[in-house]
Amino acid sequence: MPFDFVMLNTMTDAIHLSETRFRDLPLDPSLLRGIEESGLERCTPIQAQVLPHTLAGESVIGQARTGSGKTACFMISVIQHLLTRPPLSQHREGQPRALVLTPTRELALQVHRDAEALGRHSGLRFAVIYGGTGYERQRRTLEAGCEVIVATPGRLIDYYRQKVFSLRGIQAVVLDEADRMFDLGFIKDVRYLLRRLPDAEQRLNLLFSATISLRVQELAYEHMGAPRLIQAESEPVSVAHVRQRLYYPAKEDKPALLVNLLRRFEPRRAIVFVNTKRGAEFVERLLQANGIGAALISGDVPQRKRQRLIFRFEKGEFPVLVATDVAARGLHIPQVSHVFNYDLPQDAEDYVHRVGRTARAGEEGDAISFACEETVYSLPEIEAYIAMKIPVATLEEDLLTPVERPARRSHKRRPQGRDGSSMARRREGKRSSRSRRRAPAGNDRPKEGGGRHG
Repeated sequence: MPFDFVMLNTMTDAIHLSETRFRDLPLDPSLLRGIEESGLERCTPIQAQVLPHTLAGESVIGQARTGSGKTACFMISVIQHLLTRPPLSQHREGQPRALVLTPTRELALQVHRDAEALGRHSGLRFAVIYGGTGYERQRRTLEAGCEVIVATPGRLIDYYRQKVFSLRGIQAVVLDEADRMFDLGFIKDVRYLLRRLPDAEQRLNLLFSATISLRVQELAYEHMGAPRLIQAESEPVSVAHVRQRLYYPAKEDKPALLVNLLRRFEPRRAIVFVNTKRGAEFVERLLQANGIGAALISGDVPQRKRQRLIFRFEKGEFPVLVATDVAARGLHIPQVSHVFNYDLPQDAEDYVHRVGRTARAGEEGDAISFACEETVYSLPEIEAYIAMKIPVATLEEDLLTPVERPARRSHKRRPQGRDGSSMARRREGKRSSRSRRRAPAGNDRPKEGGGRHG
């Protein structure tokens, strides 16, 4: 893994911090050392309100906007809990004592990285489990033993059903981005895991989310006892330090508008959100055709490639990341100066999470949205959700200056057999036939993906 820096260091802006210092909290010395080496001195508002309760062993539902320090908040709580309390009586050596569930692979990797930074002197072992890659490697990590698992639900359930590890000794559990668990359809898997944990009274139960809906509260009270609800901010759900603006282009003018705006602002680091994979592929080729360095991440980009692209983007190797909503949550990329909604999202919450990729840790940023005739219908819902009208920008003539259009992707015709069928398909059919003759019965080894949701 090429990640050699700690994302926690982004949380040092005075605007974003409270007067509470970590050194004034009753923290284990080894944990406090990891906190200070991560560049953290004062708590963010959510940390200042939550930590006094969680350090005393009290379960909490925490709500705070994206980029507010929720990850450090719950990882400090979990590490302190494990360091200052004995394992449960049913715990067995090498089995996990804490479980952190996240909705996406990217978020699992970020949380794991922050956990290792905070707990570097604690003696605790941290494992990250997610789908898409590393099936055998992750299995060996669990078999070797660990105290804390950070995971997406699908791959974890796969290993659990194979009895690779046990959940009997879990004494701290975290649900991160719980609202997103519902949105992505993971909630059945989450309930499956929660039902197999020790009783809620035996655990520290933490649930964190940018929005706390009734369904999220119901989940918490059903599986987490009677947690305390803490809402760190009463300000609007829209990010406070973002300069928002809205353009009303025709659909055919959006490519020129995007390119010309990028040329005008010359952002060092920008994210362009597109609603569909096909549209995102077009935007990536559009920018490249006009000499603007860009790369694409979407749901079907392989995990290792996604990690490499994000790392290169963070290092400044290209200025624009084109993304579908797979990147709207869970990616803690510092110093993103501009977010472009090439398509307005259909869901108002997705708008908030997209915009939240900029103006992190008290910084300022710009969010620019295009409301064309196809996506303008979601604008009233978005403005009602953020409780404000997005300022409308003038569509200046020079912003519609024609730009280079990307070449259409060529679709080469495959060689045909005498009967008109594809020779490649005929060869594949022969290979499949031979494979069926060789394959032994009952070959049910788990697929590399590791479950439905991975």
